[in-house]
Amino acid sequence: MSKELDQYLADNLADLKSRGLYNEIEPLASANGPIITIGQRQLINLSANNYLGLATDSRVVAAAKAGLEKWGAGAGAVRTINGTLQVHLDLEQELAHFKGTEAAIAYQSGFNCNMAAISAVMGKNDVILSDELNHASIIDGCRLSGAKIIRVNHSDMADFRAKAQEVRSSGRYEKAMFITDGVFSMDGDICKLPEIVAIAKEFDLMVYVDDAHGSGVLGHGHGTVKHFGLEKEVEFQIGTLSKAIGVVGGYVAGTQALIDWLKVRSRPFLFSTSMTPADAAAAIQSLQILDQDTRLNDALWENANYFKTQLNQLGFDTGITETPITPVMIGDEQKAQEFSKRLYEEGIYVKSIVFPTVPLGTARVRNMPTAGHTKEMLDQAVAVYERVGREFDLI
Repeated sequence: MSKELDQYLADNLADLKSRGLYNEIEPLASANGPIITIGQRQLINLSANNYLGLATDSRVVAAAKAGLEKWGAGAGAVRTINGTLQVHLDLEQELAHFKGTEAAIAYQSGFNCNMAAISAVMGKNDVILSDELNHASIIDGCRLSGAKIIRVNHSDMADFRAKAQEVRSSGRYEKAMFITDGVFSMDGDICKLPEIVAIAKEFDLMVYVDDAHGSGVLGHGHGTVKHFGLEKEVEFQIGTLSKAIGVVGGYVAGTQALIDWLKVRSRPFLFSTSMTPADAAAAIQSLQILDQDTRLNDALWENANYFKTQLNQLGFDTGITETPITPVMIGDEQKAQEFSKRLYEEGIYVKSIVFPTVPLGTARVRNMPTAGHTKEMLDQAVAVYERVGREFDLI
């Protein structure tokens, strides 16, 4: 092995560990539900994105098993050769119905969606205005496109309007797009979509919403765009099937023409084997559950509001969240890591979030209460938070 590589890895790993920036991965010995097993210990799980508990829902599991038996373990090819099975088309039809669009296209992951859709439409003669707190996959997708990227201050509509005006008055770009997360995953705040759409209309910008943390959560489960009633005004609705939907994969929803274009020009669609048929079948079941019944979504919000209220009453700073995402702000990276470890020791699994996921000095632990948690679980977690919070002088 290269000595240079050995030294590079040793030095940089040691540096990350010394600054509290090294993330240790603990494999689960159980399904990822409200209670998880790590090693021989059972813990209350407040770190999963399984908002509605659908990852372990018996109906979704049964659909995956049926899909596996009918269609096999894998699709066997890329979508454009002979890897498009009827179950993939059924999923895309269900997604379009769910998001209120003409059509949809499924990908292997939410990350792939942003790598695919942005670069398929935007190029070196175009410009992208991007919220500064957008997800890493959006940032990478923008870079891959070759377009000019202009960062917009987070949810700052005055800054967005000024930069949109500057872009259009310059006359330098063929196409212009504004990209935002629907729900920002680290702080839990919601994009100002009505204002975004109004400014985009004024300056003829496309609007692109990555709704990874909004789908299944806002709009009675249908997402941020539905929450604001703007399905006809947003050109790109992006989502993942791996969070509230409880499976894996991603999608882009929009006009039929947009989806037709992505099927012939988006590279992850053209050059990656299709998502597994069992996953497609399971995702269809999850979407149908959400479309027919709001009880899981109602339970999610009830639990999230209860848990957040209890933390706030104790004096914890939960930031600017407007959604079930419930950060507890700490600031110092090493302190956040140590706080997470103490919660773990007390039976509560909450991961610390540090740089580069969030800016330096804004470390936090991020709680994800779900529809599957009971009040007893949440009360137990709050009691631990109170005890450990006092140890760390956070309350």
